[in-house]
Amino acid sequence: MSETNPPPQHANHIASQESLRRSALTSEFKRSLRNQTWTFIRNVAAAPRRGHWILGGSVVLLTVLVGVIMPTFASATRSDSAGTALTTMQLPLPPLPASASADAAIASLAADGSNEPDWKIAVVKAGQSLSDIFREQGLGPGDLQRAVDAQADATALRRIRPGDEFAFDIDASGSLRALRFDRSDAARVTLNFATGTVTESVQDRALERRVEVAHGVINSSLFDAGDQAGMSDLMTLRLANAFGYDIDFAQDLRQGDSFSVIYDQVYRDGERLHGGDIIAATFTNQGKRYTAIRFTNAKGETLYYTEDGRPLRKAFLRTPVEFTRISSRFSAGRMHPVLGKMRAHRGVDYAAPSGTPIRAAGAGKIIYRGKQGGYGNVVILQHQGKFTTLYGHMSRFAAGKVGQHVSQGQVIGYVGMTGLATGPHLHYEFRLAGKHRDPLTVTLPKEEPLPASELARFNKGSGVLLARLKMVDAVHLARRD
Repeated sequence: MSETNPPPQHANHIASQESLRRSALTSEFKRSLRNQTWTFIRNVAAAPRRGHWILGGSVVLLTVLVGVIMPTFASATRSDSAGTALTTMQLPLPPLPASASADAAIASLAADGSNEPDWKIAVVKAGQSLSDIFREQGLGPGDLQRAVDAQADATALRRIRPGDEFAFDIDASGSLRALRFDRSDAARVTLNFATGTVTESVQDRALERRVEVAHGVINSSLFDAGDQAGMSDLMTLRLANAFGYDIDFAQDLRQGDSFSVIYDQVYRDGERLHGGDIIAATFTNQGKRYTAIRFTNAKGETLYYTEDGRPLRKAFLRTPVEFTRISSRFSAGRMHPVLGKMRAHRGVDYAAPSGTPIRAAGAGKIIYRGKQGGYGNVVILQHQGKFTTLYGHMSRFAAGKVGQHVSQGQVIGYVGMTGLATGPHLHYEFRLAGKHRDPLTVTLPKEEPLPASELARFNKGSGVLLARLKMVDAVHLARRD
């Protein structure tokens, strides 16, 4: 049977089907391009067979176009160095100096460094002596003695502290060639032993003082407030010492008391060495504001002064021991803890750990030093005028003897529990013309203010410091509000 042309109705039906398939394929292709999860393989597999061939042809065409276009583009961006000729030139080096004396600087740079000391650093530990450190380096007492004898002032070798550093240069045979140490923050000493005669060289080291400010509020203790303000314990102690004539830090502190302080830190070679000094500070205690401004007067004395130029220093310290608690107050009658009967308590007891330093409340002369009944080990000082102070129950005495003068704040002994005592504490008495006075309430004599000739210089510097302290107070007050 011969094939005949299909009827017109059937041909139209086929054309309509093909048109629908192409339209569907086009829509599917566009939708897939918009879909981020679409993959070419999945959609080709799902397409009608004829669409499959159309897509396959498109891929082939795209591949051909890439093959034609990309080499042309790549050649446009590629740098072809095959045809570039390279030229090598030999440049003569400058001649070396004929001898070391011709150019000392170049000669020193050319040295191999064999003469540079090979320092071995030893850091002093608690309880160590310098002889212990020399022994650890394999050196004998003769080497130490030579080092001490080579200096007019050997304090830095005789009084060493934990953390001090000593550097040793020792040759292969174990002999000491050089010793290096810091005589002070600003002076480094090197002792040379190599020539037989010990020679000394001193290197000056620049110090830098960086000024800082801090503000603290008392919540639990002064040291905790200082720590929260970013201050070291040493700086907090110096703050307390500045106000120690007016504030008894053992009993006067209250929650909510506050302080603002300007102080400095000592730096060397960009590294912090230690805390410096309190430059100016304010302390608000129980609603009363105290001010301390550091100033060196015409006599060369560096003291703390009030805003009007009156020294904070008084003839007597309010508390002879630092940061303790009062275990017994001045009283006309109390039950004695040892004797078990009522007796007058003519002083103030400060409970403190055994060995806590006891300071002279004022400058004076030792008139008694020894054992005295229930006081145990006791020291009595005679001060200018009609004042005497007594310090009892000491565990041991500091250096000194009867008739010797002591300065205010000088350590005269250490807390203990000798005599009639149930625990370690200081019994402190204050007497005026032989009569006992309550050390906590007695009015202490004041120092004279700065003379007019010095007051102008004081006011010039204090004005700037006071303005800065007020700004610190204002900033922290605004933060609390």
